[in-house]
Amino acid sequence: MRPTRSRTWFTRFAKWTAKIAGRPAAFVAAVAIIGLWAISGPLFGFSDTWQLVINTGTTIVTFLMVFLIQSTQNRDSEALQVKLDELIRLSEGGHNALLDLEELEEEELDAIRQEYCRIAEEARARLRRGEQDTDVPELAEQLSAVKHEVQAEKREIAALKKRV
Repeated sequence: MRPTRSRTWFTRFAKWTAKIAGRPAAFVAAVAIIGLWAISGPLFGFSDTWQLVINTGTTIVTFLMVFLIQSTQNRDSEALQVKLDELIRLSEGGHNALLDLEELEEEELDAIRQEYCRIAEEARARLRRGEQDTDVPELAEQLSAVKHEVQAEKREIAALKKRV
């Protein structure tokens, strides 16, 4: 199956460049260019112009690659976040409040992370005691409360039946 083609030339170019730049052949080409430049040093008497050529070339390439690779990284991160959001949304017992977390302020994100660290510590403690850690704590607490309510209602019904 062929992937969807990007609509803008910049997106296509950024994806293509990031893909090519990440291949071993690109690394070998870069090493070869540096090698040729180093070998040509004696021919140019190791002049300032000779040094300026490599400095200017590497600066321009680096400057442009930063933007192209950052664009690709941003797109990949956003796609990954959307996929994770969809998994959270579809999972039974998943907390929809966790959707779009990357948009929260640092303090809010830290508070949520601390809560999940606490849950993880409790789960590890249960494992050390030989218990399972497959529950969802908030849901388990809610379920326990509902069970208590049902038992109380059953007692009330039983008491009403005795009166009748």
